[in-house]
Amino acid sequence: MHINQAFDELAENQKNVSATTTAGKDPVISIIDTPSKMQQDSPEVSNTRGNWLQSQVAETCGCSNSWTLQVVGVLVFVVLVWALLYSLVHHEVTPRGDLFKILVLVLLAFLAGRLVALIRLPPLLGMLITGIILRTSGFYQISGVYTHIVITLREIALSVILIKAGLGLDPVALYKLSLVVIRLAICPCIAEAVGAAVVSHFILGYPWLWGLLLGFLLSAVSPAVVVPVLLGLQERGYGESKGIATLVIAASSMDDVLAISIYGICLSMIFSTGNSNLSQQLLQGPLEMVIGLAIGIVWGLLTAVIPHRDDKLVVLKRSVMVGAGGLCAVLGAELVGFPGAGPLACITASFVGCVCWKVQGWSSHNPVSNVFGKVWLILQPMLFGLIGAEIDLKELRLETISSGLAVIFGALVIRVICCCFVLLGGNLNMKEMLFVNLAWLPKATVQAALAPDALDMVRRDENPTQVDIDRGEQILTIAVLSILVTAPLGSIGITLGGPRLLSTSGAITEGEEKSKEADKETATERV
Repeated sequence: MHINQAFDELAENQKNVSATTTAGKDPVISIIDTPSKMQQDSPEVSNTRGNWLQSQVAETCGCSNSWTLQVVGVLVFVVLVWALLYSLVHHEVTPRGDLFKILVLVLLAFLAGRLVALIRLPPLLGMLITGIILRTSGFYQISGVYTHIVITLREIALSVILIKAGLGLDPVALYKLSLVVIRLAICPCIAEAVGAAVVSHFILGYPWLWGLLLGFLLSAVSPAVVVPVLLGLQERGYGESKGIATLVIAASSMDDVLAISIYGICLSMIFSTGNSNLSQQLLQGPLEMVIGLAIGIVWGLLTAVIPHRDDKLVVLKRSVMVGAGGLCAVLGAELVGFPGAGPLACITASFVGCVCWKVQGWSSHNPVSNVFGKVWLILQPMLFGLIGAEIDLKELRLETISSGLAVIFGALVIRVICCCFVLLGGNLNMKEMLFVNLAWLPKATVQAALAPDALDMVRRDENPTQVDIDRGEQILTIAVLSILVTAPLGSIGITLGGPRLLSTSGAITEGEEKSKEADKETATERV
């Protein structure tokens, strides 16, 4: 009874404390209700702590958007991707796995490109050198299914840059320069190939057919090297009034189709055992051009209808239509045996689609081009790093280097002379003609892909002769030399020569270029 009575009295006292607090008097702290630390802190202290945390988050802890922070961000992203891949494929992303080697190559190529860009040189130069060093040092050695994966990755990156090139073509300038484009695509290519055949015949003792095989292998210009630098100059206004970038980009795609087609004809004539294969090779070049143009035009017109221009996701859907269609064209053309048709269809579809979108209202800006510009920043180190990784300096035969350099430079001199004659009578002045010749120098993609073909064909022969084996190895060596010499020379020449040789009417500075990019992103968000 006494215990129950005591508890009743304590409860009554607690009620009295609550009533007293409500009335505005000083509260009496009960022995039962002891205040906690949170209750002891004043509201001003809590607000101060909240404001400090909020200010730190808003100011990103005082960190600026520096180059160091970007590198750290890339490393964190790479570690996260590696952890995800390790949980999926396990040992393939360990240091002994081939997938790990590919990832390291792409990452180092990206960093090397950024470093080279700091000294005002094309980023692709550092990416190419990175691939060459990793291959020559023995680190980058892959086999099995990853060889096919690497080829596919190169094709994907090449498709993106071709789409970007098609979206950057000027239809008005292309119409005015249509005859010049055809002449520029055909005449210098054939002249360089014939020049290489003549020089190799007298220096290396090649038969004329082997000399033409080497010549058309060397005569293909690399869009992967030329297009990114040209588009950068065009966006800054250099040469835009006369359509210089449109002229070179359009001619480069046709140049590659012609060179690859005649190269295949020469290869078939050397190693063919019947007339049926030869006749098929003779028809393949024109067929590839017709097929590529037809597929590109049809697909480009389709992108003007699907999706509808009033679709809320029109930018995304048009990007997917152009990107997936171009990639299917490049990969599918390889699959059905018409490799030259794919790149031509890819660049044609994006060009036709861009023209249709301008008619539908995208006259001042093209958000799809901005999308592929962002994608290209990711795929660029992949493409040039993997191209550089095809070159092993240890495989270069010293006795072939001097003769190979003579063949390369002799053929380039003939190409330059022919290119100048082709451009005479047009609306280009001497400085602009010199720039076109610089843009017409780089070799990379086609040479890296086709250089081993002759040697592989010789080795597959039942009774190969030592002379043919030596010729196959020499062709591979000379192709590698052409990449090492012309890709850096051409890219540096375009980058440094563009602002000095091209017309500056409408050209913009770097600050204005950043402002223009910001305006494009704002317009894309509004669309």
